[in-house]
Amino acid sequence: MTKVAFIKFLVLLLFASSAYGQKVKYKDIWGLLNTKQYEAAEPFLKTYLKENSDNPNAQLYMGIIFQEKSAKDDVLKQTRRAISDMDSAILYYDRAYKSITEKEVKRNDEYYQAYNRRDLRTGEFGVKLSDIQYDLEKKMEGLRERIDRVKMVKYYFALADSLYKKSNALFKTIQASVPSEKAFYLRANENTVKNLTTLGVRFDSCMKAFDNYKSSTTTIGRTGYNQTLALRDIQDFKKDGAALSNFFQDDLQVWDYRKFADRAKVAIEKEIIPMRDHLVAYDIEINKLREKLNHDSVSVKNDLTSLIDKLLMEQLKKYDTEPLPMDVFTLKISDLEYRSALLENKPVRDSSDVHFRIKLLSKELKYANRLDSMSTKLSSDDVDKRAEDYDMFVKNTYNNMQVLKSYVKALKEYSEREKKKKENQLARAQAALQWIVVGTDSIPAVAALTCERFKPLVIQDEKFTSGLQYADSLNPTGYFYTIRPSRVPDVKVTFPVDKPSFKLARLGTSKALTYSDANGQIYFVLMFAERPSKEGKHAVTLAKIYRSDGLAWSMNYQLGYVPKEILFKADGGEVTIKGESQQNTVDKNGKLLK
Repeated sequence: MTKVAFIKFLVLLLFASSAYGQKVKYKDIWGLLNTKQYEAAEPFLKTYLKENSDNPNAQLYMGIIFQEKSAKDDVLKQTRRAISDMDSAILYYDRAYKSITEKEVKRNDEYYQAYNRRDLRTGEFGVKLSDIQYDLEKKMEGLRERIDRVKMVKYYFALADSLYKKSNALFKTIQASVPSEKAFYLRANENTVKNLTTLGVRFDSCMKAFDNYKSSTTTIGRTGYNQTLALRDIQDFKKDGAALSNFFQDDLQVWDYRKFADRAKVAIEKEIIPMRDHLVAYDIEINKLREKLNHDSVSVKNDLTSLIDKLLMEQLKKYDTEPLPMDVFTLKISDLEYRSALLENKPVRDSSDVHFRIKLLSKELKYANRLDSMSTKLSSDDVDKRAEDYDMFVKNTYNNMQVLKSYVKALKEYSEREKKKKENQLARAQAALQWIVVGTDSIPAVAALTCERFKPLVIQDEKFTSGLQYADSLNPTGYFYTIRPSRVPDVKVTFPVDKPSFKLARLGTSKALTYSDANGQIYFVLMFAERPSKEGKHAVTLAKIYRSDGLAWSMNYQLGYVPKEILFKADGGEVTIKGESQQNTVDKNGKLLK
């Protein structure tokens, strides 16, 4: 019979004996114990010891069984069981230690062959009670030390795991307290800094506990665990940092809450808090300029230029692309710019130069539009939500949001009134730019305009205009007016023309050529009918005009060609009228030379 078959037979025998109520004999169990079949022997040995607690060897092997079991227990997940098994092993070892005698060893020496040693003095093999006692003492001492070490391993592991979970819970509380990373920084207060400090300290303690855990595992040998810790950076505040880590895993990745806490604290303490103070101080400086403008009635435009703090704007925009305080400042500055423009323009507002007035009004309208745009932006429905990130700023500058909204509303109503007023003034000025005013008459200064009485034939921008005016459809008169910025001409001339040739019905074929010297001191106006008479002649009227004296003369001619150009010789005062291939000369007095 083989050894394995024998063991099976013995196990069946023991079961059979137990089933029929027969006592289990120790020598039957010994076969399993001697071959280290401890798992199979345990139930029988326990049964045996209930009735034979005075068997020292059974107590010894019961201790060995519990020690073997404790070595297989998971020190992290089955810590209590492992300690219990070691306590049981010590208990049984102690019983064996107290009950094993010389007599027991000699009578049952086959049960103690594991302690069979050569006596160095006699050279003979044998089992000594002192060897057995020494071994049991070492076993119990070793188990007691291991219990302490296992407790220490579990303590540091549980502490690290617990502190990480607490760190995770605190981070999630911070994370859930605000809707975004922007809000986290902008709404940060003393409690935020306190939580971040706690988070950093707690995570540090977690890392120290983990280091102690790793160090303590070396004192108990193999544990079945070999965790390697890797720190993960929290880059996205609302997405990262919430997931827990399993500390039982070998590849242990944990969120670096300390790094996050330090980075956030530096930002809050070094940037956010000073920036808040700066915002309030900036608002105070703007208010001082408003007081100066109101009290002294002087422009503060130059002061505004030096007040603008680009660094403050850049700092704030690191956390918010559209910061509410900046919009409030822009609104207040827009108001000061507009009011400053009004004060600057007041002394010259009534200038006769229409172009200049348009320039002033365009500038004022630009500021009014900016003021209206900013007040409209701050009147939107989301302003209350935006203000949640700047509660301290609102409280320190306007007491509450309602006061700020009332201020914005007042500026909104003011900007709408001013914008409409400036638009009307600008429209009137632009309309005035298109007409020359002579007494009660308005003469077109631009070609696109039509007028019942005045029909321009030629217009040189910002220089002069000339054409025909009609008292009625049969009685035309020539006119020439200089175009000045004030739209009030300094040269105002009317002259007779060939009435039949330039009556209103023939306006479509009436044309004009002009000449002026470089200094604008002398002008010639040549009006002609493109449509020839029955005799094939073209009616022509030539007027000579001086800036200083007005009309010198006006002559009517009949030419056999359509004029294309007029030339003037200053030295002789002659005027040459040129056609495609023909030309005529008129002397300085208007006489047509042959």
